Amino acid sequence: MMHSTTSGHASIPGDALTLPTAAVLPRVHGAPSLTHAHAELLREITVLDECGVRRTLHIPAERPLTVFVDKRELVTLMTLGAMPEHLVLGYLLNQRLIDRVDQIESITVDWDVSAAAVKTHSGLRDLEARTARRVVTTGCGQGTVFGDQLADLQDIRLPDAARARIRQSGLLGMLETMRHQNSIHRKAGSVHGCALFQLAAAQPKMMMFVEDVGRHNAIDTLAGWMGLHGIEGIDKAFYTTGRLTSEMVMKAAHLGVPIVVSRNGVTAMGHDMATRLGMALFGRALNRHFLCYTGFERFDAEPEPRRPGVRAASG
Repeated sequence: MMHSTTSGHASIPGDALTLPTAAVLPRVHGAPSLTHAHAELLREITVLDECGVRRTLHIPAERPLTVFVDKRELVTLMTLGAMPEHLVLGYLLNQRLIDRVDQIESITVDWDVSAAAVKTHSGLRDLEARTARRVVTTGCGQGTVFGDQLADLQDIRLPDAARARIRQSGLLGMLETMRHQNSIHRKAGSVHGCALFQLAAAQPKMMMFVEDVGRHNAIDTLAGWMGLHGIEGIDKAFYTTGRLTSEMVMKAAHLGVPIVVSRNGVTAMGHDMATRLGMALFGRALNRHFLCYTGFERFDAEPEPRRPGVRAASG
């Protein structure tokens, strides 16, 4: 059974690990009031392995969250529920249903009824028209994008390469940070993680890390956290464990983040969109390996010597 709480963090049962990880920052003026409704992130189950042995393990506790805006049902999100209020706020921002967080008065999440009640100050303009067109995306669980958000990208201007770039040592530092990050995926798998890094002269510093059952939920949660604290993406890098589709590139662009790193690959549409935007995309990034797909001008390469191949001995 899911329970609502009003304080504390979402903790993994049987583990001292507390998630998500986020810097403590002041909120922007006029930020909405939020509940702090949390539920268990993992569920313990019994499985039967290939040797016929019964074992216990943890799986992510996916659950539905139906979002109501001024008592009007908008969407049901399938989520882990680590930061549900931030997820809802980021969803509204990334769907371009609101322009600023101060348009929202409050977000109340109640896991007993699996619902999030969003109260606005003066309603959302043209909500019916703006949600009439739906595009089913590649997001886990069939994500949905409202309206013609692709057209909005032509107005986005990312910072130029001289102001937002990353060194190879900095990129490897990000990957090393993520390699040591405690996570639900490490314990149970089946989730995606997203992190926001502050670019610095020495090494990028992680500001926020969150996991969810879908990569789009994770970046929406991150977007809600950024909006709540007035954080701009101009000098940030974004990391995700998920593949870089057009949806992920589009959401990163709306956040103003010019550098995106993924442990996974890049789709053709994601590649084309990032190229038009002048965004740097790094994929297949794990340990000391990576591929820079776009935005070479933002990358200060420090090539490592190529290791000699192993020659097979003849018999």
